[in-house]
Amino acid sequence: MVNQLLIGPLLTLAGLYDEPFYLTTEASLEVEVEDKDEILRGRVDTLIIAQQLWVLLIESKSTIAFSVALPQLMTYMMANPNPERPVYGMISSGDEFMFIKMLTAGVPQYDLSNVFYLLLPRRNQLYDVLSILKQIAKIMGANIEQ
Repeated sequence: MVNQLLIGPLLTLAGLYDEPFYLTTEASLEVEVEDKDEILRGRVDTLIIAQQLWVLLIESKSTIAFSVALPQLMTYMMANPNPERPVYGMISSGDEFMFIKMLTAGVPQYDLSNVFYLLLPRRNQLYDVLSILKQIAKIMGANIEQ
């Protein structure tokens, strides 16, 4: 429901439904844990790809805390098939949004954004979320053209 009512229109406005971007939902991913000879499998809610490059992974949870969704999304991000390129992630509950940027080459590195709120503290931050999505589209679109 969160994807259909809120995230879909945001992706449309950000240009992430347009060429060169391709969207897939419920994408199956596998991450191999080297030290434990273990393979983790899961399904990311939304994966946006451009010419074989992962652009943005989205995990939307209406009832689960970010503290649960964040490790799940970061695990999916580790499966990035182009580790030399950054991959972006977004978690949304419908009321809150958080962005993650990750580099998976060598020792993985990541950075987290602040949490953006639709209702609190004083103003709706949906325009900030849209601005970040547009920036991701711009950055990744430019990387693809190179």
